[in-house]
Amino acid sequence: VLAFRGSALLFVLLELSLVCCDITDGNAEHLKREHSLTKPYQGVGSSPSSQWDFSGSTLVTSSYVRLTPDERSKQGSIWNTVPCYLKDWEMHVQFKIHGSGKKSLHGDGIALWYTKDRLHSGPVFSNSAVFHGLAVFIDTYSNDDATDRSFPYISAMVNNGSVSYDHGKDGRSSELGGCSAEIRNRDHDTYLAIRYSKGRLTVMVDVDDKNEWNECIDIGGVRLPTGYFFGASAATGDLSDNHDIISMKLYQLMVEHTAEEENLDWTKIEPSVSLLKSPKDNIDDPTGNFRGTPLTGWKVFLLLLCALLGIVVCAVVGAVVFQRRQERNKRFY
Repeated sequence: VLAFRGSALLFVLLELSLVCCDITDGNAEHLKREHSLTKPYQGVGSSPSSQWDFSGSTLVTSSYVRLTPDERSKQGSIWNTVPCYLKDWEMHVQFKIHGSGKKSLHGDGIALWYTKDRLHSGPVFSNSAVFHGLAVFIDTYSNDDATDRSFPYISAMVNNGSVSYDHGKDGRSSELGGCSAEIRNRDHDTYLAIRYSKGRLTVMVDVDDKNEWNECIDIGGVRLPTGYFFGASAATGDLSDNHDIISMKLYQLMVEHTAEEENLDWTKIEPSVSLLKSPKDNIDDPTGNFRGTPLTGWKVFLLLLCALLGIVVCAVVGAVVFQRRQERNKRFY
C-alpha cells in the first residue's frame, strides 16, 4: 500500500512539473483540459459529448489535425465547443505548415481565434471576415504586391464586429502589430503562444528549435470578454500547403483582480483596444500599426504647459544673447 501511494504521489508530482515547465513564466498556472486539444484527440467529433468540432477539409489523425491538405481551394477548421470563462489565460499552439511548393509559391496560412461565434465559414482563412473577438493570423503568402514585409508574417486583430478583415491587404489596416517568422517546412517543432492577462495581449513564438520564446506582439489596453470560443482554421487558394495543428493547450493564469473588476459582468465586455482609434477610422491607415488615442484634457494641459515653458526658455535665452551683444557693441565705440 505504501509503495502504491508513493508511486501515485510521484506520478502527480511529475505531472505537475510537466505542466509548470510548459508555461512561459513558471507561475502557478493550470492546464484546462476542456479547452485543450491534444493527442490522441479524444473528444473530437459531432457527438453531444464532444469538446471539439471540425468542418470542411479537416482530417483528424492520431498524430495531427490537418486543417487543409496540400491541395488547391481547401478550407478547414476546428473549434472548441465549450465557451471559455477565464479572465486571464494563455494558449500554446504547436503547429506545422509544410508542402511541396517552393518559396513564395504556397499559401495561405493558419488563423487562431477567440471569438463570439464559431464555425462561420468565410474568406479569411476559411472563417468570417467580420467577427467579435481576437484573431491571430499566421499568414504565409503576401496578397499585397506593394508590401515591404517579409512573409510568413504573424499579426493580431481585435474586432467588435464593425470592421471587415481586408484579405487583399493582408489585414494591414486593422492589425495591432506583428512580426516575420520562418515557420514553413521546418524540420523541428514550431510553437506559438497567446497570452491575455489584465488587459495585455502578448504573442510569442518558438520556431528556431532553441526551446525559448521570442516576443512577436505585446500591447496593453486590450479588452476581451469571457464566454467566447477558441478555434483554428486554414485555407488554400491557387497555392497550397499542409496546415497541421499538433496541439492547443490552454492554461489558466492565476491573477488577482480588484473588487471592481471581479464584480464586472465580463460576458458583456465589448472587444476593444484603447490604443486604437475607432476601427472605422483605422481602415485607410497605410501602416496598420498603433494609433494614438484622442487628446484628453490633461494631455492638452501638458502640451500647453510644455509649449509655455519652451517659450519662456527661448525668451530668456534670447534676452541673454541680446544683452551680451549689446555689451559687445559698446566696447567698439
